[in-house]
Amino acid sequence: MADSAADMMAKVRAKRPLVHHITNYVTVNDCANVCICAGGSPVMTDEALDIPEMVALASAVVLNIGTLSERTLESMAVAGREANRNGVPVVLDPVGVGATSYRTAAARKLMETVEVSVIKGNGGEIGVLAGLGGKVRGVDSVSGSDDAGAAVSSLAERTGAVVAATGETDYVSDGKTLAILRNGSPMLEKVSGTGCMVSSVTGCYVGACGVSVPSVSAAVSVFNIASEKAVEGGKAFGPASFRTKLLDSLYGLSGEDVGESLKMETRRV
Repeated sequence: MADSAADMMAKVRAKRPLVHHITNYVTVNDCANVCICAGGSPVMTDEALDIPEMVALASAVVLNIGTLSERTLESMAVAGREANRNGVPVVLDPVGVGATSYRTAAARKLMETVEVSVIKGNGGEIGVLAGLGGKVRGVDSVSGSDDAGAAVSSLAERTGAVVAATGETDYVSDGKTLAILRNGSPMLEKVSGTGCMVSSVTGCYVGACGVSVPSVSAAVSVFNIASEKAVEGGKAFGPASFRTKLLDSLYGLSGEDVGESLKMETRRV
């Protein structure tokens, strides 16, 4: 029997996977903290000379192009190639793809030079990469593909990666199976970096449970259920308190919480 989302959460906490991040400097601290609260162990090094040994120790590598530069792009390529050589899964968060030609070219270059295991973006970013449409302003999705399910499935089939598109409804696919996820809180849009945090949690789950539609779906769902718990009973009344409660809720989430709250359906593509 396949592990449930609650089972996978327990596995992450038991294994405490080391997740190597090259992420953006706006959200790096939140990504480190959310990784810890999810059950993982974060490391944040982008120095090319440090990367090979660190990646060899890691359970997963997260590459986030939010604050992109030529130096960090090269470091991401080094980390990705080392991860491939060591059999370590790579999670790519193509932040802002479609907003500028440089970002779009950078993401495509990484996808061409690194075997990416998971691509996790918002609806606009995934729509752009899939070639099915999508609008991005800055790093925020203005609109995604008219059919986000088709976008994730198409990109997954073309790349061989598990693809996740986040939004009001989340979609995850490997090109054969499509998961539709309906957990989450509107407050997630009021705090910078929650999308980056999802990528960090995804690194924890694929690092501990392997790369699959169920493991990526579990990561997204557990994070989103924590966001719902953060606002229950007026616990959070604004962005700052929500950010704090989100971390607390993720840390304290129980298997029962996940089992009772999970809103997910799967279908064949």
